[in-house]
Amino acid sequence: MSSSMSRRSVLTAGLAATSTVFAAGTAVAREEEAALNGRRTDEGIEFHAWSGRGDWQRGERAGVEVVSRPRSGIRIDEPVETIDYTDPHTGTTQSWEIATWTSPEHRGRVAAGELIPSWNAATPAGTFVQIDLRARYQDDTHSPWFVMGRWASGDGDMIRTSVNRQGDPRSTIYTDTFSVDDPATTRVVGYRLRVVLHRLAGTDVTPTVWRVGAMASHVPDRFEVPATVPGVATGVELEVPRYSQSVHSGQYPEYGGGGQAWCSPTSSQMVLEFFGRTVAPEDLAWVNPDYDDPQICHAARYTFDAAYDGCGNWPFNAAYAATFHDMDAVITRMGSLADVEALIAAGFPVITSQSFLEEELPGAGYGTAGHLMVVIGFTEDGDVIANDPASPSNEAVRRVYDRRAFENIFLRTRRKAADGSIAGGSGGVCYLFKPRDREWPRHLRIGC
Repeated sequence: MSSSMSRRSVLTAGLAATSTVFAAGTAVAREEEAALNGRRTDEGIEFHAWSGRGDWQRGERAGVEVVSRPRSGIRIDEPVETIDYTDPHTGTTQSWEIATWTSPEHRGRVAAGELIPSWNAATPAGTFVQIDLRARYQDDTHSPWFVMGRWASGDGDMIRTSVNRQGDPRSTIYTDTFSVDDPATTRVVGYRLRVVLHRLAGTDVTPTVWRVGAMASHVPDRFEVPATVPGVATGVELEVPRYSQSVHSGQYPEYGGGGQAWCSPTSSQMVLEFFGRTVAPEDLAWVNPDYDDPQICHAARYTFDAAYDGCGNWPFNAAYAATFHDMDAVITRMGSLADVEALIAAGFPVITSQSFLEEELPGAGYGTAGHLMVVIGFTEDGDVIANDPASPSNEAVRRVYDRRAFENIFLRTRRKAADGSIAGGSGGVCYLFKPRDREWPRHLRIGC
């Protein structure tokens, strides 16, 4: 089994662990509003997106119009086709009008073993979007078009889902990740993304997409990563709300098994509320009034991926965050803990993915095949301050973890499992969210 396959398989297995696996995030240099696009970060990691009016106009448009307000995006103008879509999770067949936008090919500066797309969109009732990806291999052949997600912010018209059992002789789709089976012999040197906008036939409503992009990466296999010394965020702690997933154990098991598996939406909600984005009371009316912190149940429901049977689809969490007013969300990898420090110093919490044995992270009190938490700061000694949702109560969520231990479990790609076998690590995958009017550090680098 290839290292890429091992990493994603182990993360998937984490759904049954103390805390579910999910992670994603991103960090990209940004100059002006058109930023986030085409900025090299490191030889092993690159994020590229299309979001400005010029970007949309350079793509191939079929039935799509480019809009500028309230922000630049694409939406349905005149549908080019009507299709029947049978929802695999309900069996319901409905007719949908579609229009498409296809990006120019991005010839990446990374010969990549993995690609992870992300998007920011609005999908009113009666609409959804499908994001497709096609890769160019080093020998100038192409993969087929793969479906990387069928997504809507709601769940009334179709069920949000990834698509299983996709691949070609050289690559496989693992939920939200395009993974080359053997990066030692094959890499991806370019890719295109296609947005398929859907609306119920006979209506005039439309989804709007204002960002679509992908992280391309090749992180070498490693059990140990270089240590960093405390830097710009020493002594900085952000006041991020604290929520425990454990408070919700057994609640709404239809969403990935219940609250004990909700590390991803719990972490996402903490960061959204840090930026002042809250769920409207009327949107929480469906939650049992006896449950504390109903917004965590809401986040779980609206990040749930029916095919994955969990709430940890990385782009689905980013897309959920971007449904809140003027929020941006992207997915990438961190290259070192210094990158995380740069973000913390600039006022941005970082949602990180890690897997570890209990003894590898002193103070955690558990081991996991994959888990999300929110890095909120660093102590005066440079140790990591995290809001860890795998805590027994909201009050217990704030933890301090040894810097070296945390850095290694977060950034490594290989580890030993409890049974002595070799398992995977996330290699620094994380989520980043931010308000539209704020900028991530311009000098930020992501890489090996």
